[in-house]
Parts: sequence; structure tokens; C-alpha cells
Amino acid sequence: MIHIPLWKTILLIGVCLLGIVFVSPNFFTEKQLESFPGWFPKNKLVLGLDLQGGAHLLLEVDFEAALSDQMNTLSDTIRTTLRKERIGYTGLAAKKDFVVLTLRDPADVKKATDLLKQTDRELQVASTAEGQLTFTLSDTAIRERRKSALAQSIEIVRRRVDETGTAEPFIQQQGDDRILVQLPGLQDPTRIKNLLGQTAKLQFRFVDSSVAADPAKPTPGNDVLAEEHKGQIVYYAVKKQVIVSGENLVDAQPGFDEYNRPIVSFKFDSLGGKRFGDATKNNVGKIFAIVLDDKVISAPRINTPILGGSGQISGSFTVQEAQDLALLMRAGALPAPLKVIEERTVGPGLGADSILAGERATIIAILLVMAFMFIAYSFFGAIANIAVIFNLILLFAALSVTQATLTLPGIAGIALTIGMAVDANVLINERIKEELRLGRKMLSAIDAGYNRAMTTIIDSNLTTLIGVGLLYHFGTGPTRGFAVTTSIGIVISMFTAITLTKQIIAWWLRLRRPTHLPL
Repeated sequence: MIHIPLWKTILLIGVCLLGIVFVSPNFFTEKQLESFPGWFPKNKLVLGLDLQGGAHLLLEVDFEAALSDQMNTLSDTIRTTLRKERIGYTGLAAKKDFVVLTLRDPADVKKATDLLKQTDRELQVASTAEGQLTFTLSDTAIRERRKSALAQSIEIVRRRVDETGTAEPFIQQQGDDRILVQLPGLQDPTRIKNLLGQTAKLQFRFVDSSVAADPAKPTPGNDVLAEEHKGQIVYYAVKKQVIVSGENLVDAQPGFDEYNRPIVSFKFDSLGGKRFGDATKNNVGKIFAIVLDDKVISAPRINTPILGGSGQISGSFTVQEAQDLALLMRAGALPAPLKVIEERTVGPGLGADSILAGERATIIAILLVMAFMFIAYSFFGAIANIAVIFNLILLFAALSVTQATLTLPGIAGIALTIGMAVDANVLINERIKEELRLGRKMLSAIDAGYNRAMTTIIDSNLTTLIGVGLLYHFGTGPTRGFAVTTSIGIVISMFTAITLTKQIIAWWLRLRRPTHLPL
């Protein structure tokens, strides 16, 4: 008689029962699940974009614009540092990837170079005998900043998407400069595109009322920025110096003022609150501009000092615009602009057709595999078919518990797993037949069949796992979905094909005590 320890039998039954419990939520509606006890699992299969419809966006990070912004920031730092040390210069200009200036006294080259290198150790400075200095970043610094900008962009995109309440978004790096965003269930991606398309660089700057705001004739030290108000374009000469930036914000929420007009309330951290308080205290009566991505969204006059570290932005907002502005302020500014280079919208009808096609393929695969196994191995084939059924139950239970996203390629992986699920049983049954032909007795042949087929089964499944593991590591999106379902299915098939079938055979031998094997 085949001996299986009691603890293994109990463990096997427990795993099968848990599989049934965890897969069962998929057969109930959300309303029905709410009436179930708190301990009952509620996780259902998570369908991917290709199955339930939604939006697919491929974004590209504009690193050149980010580098240009860094050169502008470097230019401001150089201006402030040299003025503080009273080093004269002319022609300070920020270019695409470098900053250039000419010192009034060429003898100041070494002093200025040493001074500015202290502000940024990754700065490279080239000088000429005439006192011209050119500032650039090293190749290593640029690579590191590109890598950092991409990682930061992914995190901010994730924050913005999460703030909209989109369920189960898929956000992943693709290549060296792209971000893949998949939003299952979202049919109109317009709002998301608008949110992701804004850099959301927020700045609080003073307006220079002493000069005319002419876009064709900007004055030194100022930017001419536009505000759109009730269909009219108003220009402001905004000073380049930033009082406080969005980096000092800790919160922003939409709301309404006393006249029931949409506003955005904001709050600074302690450093930002002090800077803002000092600036408003010393400039009562002046106008300051709230600038978002080089556009003025509000330009109020300072009537009294704002010392509490908080304030509000009012303008011609709609409720949705106020909500989106607050969202952008909370999520933070992108380090570089994002461009939408690919957009796809999958309708729910196409997703339903994909599910139906996947269901048909899976059912046909199950029926054909079961028919083959029963014809080829009779009663032992029927036992293998029971293992196939539990293989599916445990596979869907595992996907439900882990909340792994099921995609159309994932369904293909399930169909493939069904065929692989009986592969081990084919090896075991053929080995048992071989042992019987060699003259072994029935029980000895069964035991030898399982033991001697084990090495082959492990080797074949291990090589497949290595293959799908590489698919998961190097693949993206749908390819990973295929790899996940296939790998989980392989692991479960080894459990059901070896442990479950052997247990069923052991029970059958105890109950029926057959004299020959129906194999």
C-alpha cells in the first residue's frame, strides 16, 4: 500500500479547500460580497486593459528641456554669487546645455572659477585669456540627472494618477526616457492627459509695475508672462527672482470663497512660510504673480502681510479646474516636461470580446486535454483530469489573492498551462506502464513510477520556469502577464499532478483494493 503521512494529506486537503474559498468571490457580485462575513475573502480577478477596456499612454520625458531649465537655474546662481562677491561681468546667458559670461577683469578668472565650483562640484568651467567663462555639467552628472529625472517623473505621474481615483493603474519605465501608463476602465483619457502634460512648476514672483509688459520687448531681469482672464490675455512683467516655489508646499485643497467662487487653498512648510511672510511684509501694496508653467494663474495685490504660511488662489476657475490645480500642486512639479507619443483607447466591447474568446479557448483546451487523457489512460486519466480542474481553481485563486493583473496574453498562458498540467501525469503513467512491463507488482510499479519520473518532471518544469522568468524580467505589460500566469500555473501543476493524483490513487487503492491497474 502507498503510504502518505497524515500531515501531508491534511495539508493537501487544506490547500484545495483554501483554493475553492479564495476563487469563490469571482462568482459573486460586489453587492453580494458586501453581505458576506468580514473574514470571507473579497479579492476578485483584476482584469487588464485589453480585457476591461481603458486608456494606454506612452509618455516621453523631455530631458533637453530639463537640462535647459538647469542651465537657467545655474545662470541665476552665478548671477547672485558674482554680485555678492562684487565680481564684474557682462553677457551672462543660459544656452541649451551651457552658461557663458565674460568677466570685466580677466584677472578674476581663478577667483570666480573657484567660487562657482563650490556651488556645484559637478560643474566644469572653461576659460579664455579674455576672461570668458563657459559652464557645463560633466557627462556623468548629466547621466545621473537624467536617471534621477526619470525616476522622479514616474513617482509624480503615479501620484497624479492615484489622486484621480483611477483603480489599478499600471505605470512603468520603458526604455531610457519613456513611461508607460495603462489605466483600465478609463474611457476618456483627456483629463489624465491634461494632468500629465503639465509640468506644474509653481512659482510665486513679484510683478515689476515700473516697466511696460511688452512681449516683444522684455526688460532685463524680467519675464513677460500672460494671464488668460475671461477670454482676455493680460501680460505682466514678472521679475525673474522666485520668492517661493512649489517645493515648499505641503498641502493644497480646492474650496470656495465667501462668494461661492472656486478657489485653491495652500499651505507652505516652515521655510516657505517664513520666506512668503517676509516678502509680503516688506512689499505691501505691490502685486505678486502666481506662476504655473510660465503662465500667470493669478496676480493679486498684497494688501496686508501674509504671515500664517498659508493662503488661497482665486481666479476664473471652474470647480474642475480648481480640483485639478490643487491636485497638481499636491503631487509636485515634474522635473521635465512629458510628451504623449502614443495613445490608445480600448473600448469595453473589445475587452468583452477578448474575454469571451479567451473563455472559449480555455474551455476547448480543457475538454480536448481531458478527452485525450481519458482515452489514453482510462481511470488514471480521469484522476489526471481532476488534477487539471484543481489546477485551474488554485491558479485563479492565486491570481485573485495576489491581485495580479490578468491580460489577454495571460489567458493564453492559462491555456498553455492546461496542456502542461497533464504533462507530468503523462510521464508518471508511462513510467508506471514501463515498470509493469518489467515485471514489478502493482503497488511497487505505482511507487516507482512516481519516484523515477520526479527528476524528469522537475527538470522540464524548471527549464520552463527559467524561460518565463526571463520573459518577466525583460518583458513589459502583456508579456509579463503571460509570464506570471504561466509560472504560477507550472508551480501549481507540479503540486496537483504529483501530490494530488498520488493521494487520490492512495485513497482508491484503500477503498477498492484492485487486483490490476486500469491503465
